[in-house]
Amino acid sequence: MISSYITCDLLNKTILVVEDDYDIGDILEKYLRNEGMHTVRAVNGQQALELLKKESIDLILLDVKLPKINGWDVLNITRQKSPIPIIMLTSLDDEINKIMGLRMGADDFIVKPFNPNEVIARIQAVLRRSSSKSKNESILAYKTIEIYLEHHQVFIARNEQKECLDLTLTEYNILKLMTKHPNKVFTRNQITQLCMPDRDTMDRTVDSHISHLRKKMDDKGASGFLVNVRGVGYRLD
Repeated sequence: MISSYITCDLLNKTILVVEDDYDIGDILEKYLRNEGMHTVRAVNGQQALELLKKESIDLILLDVKLPKINGWDVLNITRQKSPIPIIMLTSLDDEINKIMGLRMGADDFIVKPFNPNEVIARIQAVLRRSSSKSKNESILAYKTIEIYLEHHQVFIARNEQKECLDLTLTEYNILKLMTKHPNKVFTRNQITQLCMPDRDTMDRTVDSHISHLRKKMDDKGASGFLVNVRGVGYRLD
């Protein structure tokens, strides 16, 4: 019997269950559906990535040992494109694997064998945290730019889709600074102090970072955002 403490905040959520063990997958789907959630099923990593392109998914239950593409690679590929909550499932009761998974962007880690009710409770907790982050403005947005602060990821909205920007830490810091203060002009010295505080940086180094950032944004369709204010510095138009 499903415990009664699970509240209605799970209703109508769509969970992608990525599990190659059919018995475990069936059990998870049964419990999820009994809690009012929708489920989508994948039995290998390649199928999971294809479903993510087609379906609107609220959370992923992702097994580590998968055929074709393993869970670590699915996690890494997904994190490059989306901040969607991911809970890893594994039979490896290994702290190193847990730490690696969390550092790669997993939101939680469940070791097999598990109690299905515990999985439901973990899903509820992760979805609540995810919802709370959105309410607390963990997404910094300006025009077509979306910065997911928790995951240090930047997306550009383009043709009804979102494309991830592959940025260095310095490029990310510069764009985050300017997105927080659009149209404000920052001098090269300010950019150095606020985005590269531990470096002895020359003006031309800042120019180089801006140039690389601008090219990456241009390639994703966000051209003309970074403006050079002659004799002063840069601003986000």
